[in-house]
Amino acid sequence: MEKTRRKRRGATAWRGVLTRYEESGLTAAAFCEREGICSQSLYHWRTRLGRVPDQPVTEKVAGVANTGDGFIDLGAMRAGSSHLELRLDLGGGVLLHLVRD
Repeated sequence: MEKTRRKRRGATAWRGVLTRYEESGLTAAAFCEREGICSQSLYHWRTRLGRVPDQPVTEKVAGVANTGDGFIDLGAMRAGSSHLELRLDLGGGVLLHLVRD
């Protein structure tokens, strides 16, 4: 029996896969069969990238939706709040982690 090597995809590639899935109108099973991917991977990446079925394509950042216009409104900082922690995954294994105490 010959083993087939699975194609490894990064977050950017999975965003494309999820967009195609959302636009396809197919069930997850039918789409995964057509694309040759595992449905568990589809569900995993949909959760990881913050995609919710039957909603517009957005990314989740700290619980705030990014509509793709280049600006993410994280809300107002409270005057009395002293701690701020922000993590940005810039892709390619680069993570920007900012902490203010």
